[in-house]
Amino acid sequence: MKTVHEADASVKKTHLPEADALAKTNRINMLFDFYEKLLTEKQQTFLKYYFHDDYSLGEIAAEFDISRQAVYEHVKRAETVLESYEGKLQLLAKHEATARMLAQLEELVEQVVTQKELSMELHKLTQSFRAHIQGVT
Repeated sequence: MKTVHEADASVKKTHLPEADALAKTNRINMLFDFYEKLLTEKQQTFLKYYFHDDYSLGEIAAEFDISRQAVYEHVKRAETVLESYEGKLQLLAKHEATARMLAQLEELVEQVVTQKELSMELHKLTQSFRAHIQGVT
């Protein structure tokens, strides 16, 4: 017989592939970072336990002496609220866009630095070649 934790883990695996489950967890954690203060205390608690601390539904249910179904409904409702806030405020989307732009800027700076280094090397090589030619003639 499976423990409550094993049963919850198998439910997670059958609903979403592991990569999708991880992506969802990361997204909810990011949304939580932005909108935590807008959630009720209960929503904050259940999301922290489930997504941040990786408690199973059964473990949370036992901790609060409620059914797994009640925990599931609280978690789903809180997820919906987070997604609703994101739909209206777009803080995570703006953060991700900013991070992408910063990465592009850093890449361009690196390219400029590399081009400058190459330019300096070409200049040195040109001077050496010029000195060599003048020495030959």
